[in-house]
Amino acid sequence: MLDRTDRRILRLLQQDGRMTNQNLSEHIGMSPSPCLRRLRALEERGVIRGYTAILDQKACGLPLNVFTSIRLNRQSEDDIAEFETAIAGWDEVVECYLMTGTRDYLLRVVVEGLEAYERFLKQRMTRLKCIGSIESNFAMGTVKKTASLPLKAD
Repeated sequence: MLDRTDRRILRLLQQDGRMTNQNLSEHIGMSPSPCLRRLRALEERGVIRGYTAILDQKACGLPLNVFTSIRLNRQSEDDIAEFETAIAGWDEVVECYLMTGTRDYLLRVVVEGLEAYERFLKQRMTRLKCIGSIESNFAMGTVKKTASLPLKAD
């Protein structure tokens, strides 16, 4: 369970993951040593899973987001394993969710354009025998996108 101080640390780090321990401790009103102990405890418990740079998709030449719904032929252990093993190695798939409802998986695929997505479909997706159907939806724009979790306020 996260206490008030943990949530404050996490909110600050979501805003600036490169914040120094000294700066972090000043913001939360704690001396550096106990602040660092709390930070390490959050890392050890797996609350903080890592630190990374957030890249701009368009600036990296990957402006197209395609939300791809997948229905497997069967929800068998073998088909699930085949699908999940395959997509784990595909860099274009930046998110994958196991779903309820009429589709089994929802993917967010990031590519440089329509031709790249077509190649991705033909050379990867359609070659998986476990896939029964694929439905692609192209994002026209991004209204909101964040990597920050909605942590409770103090």
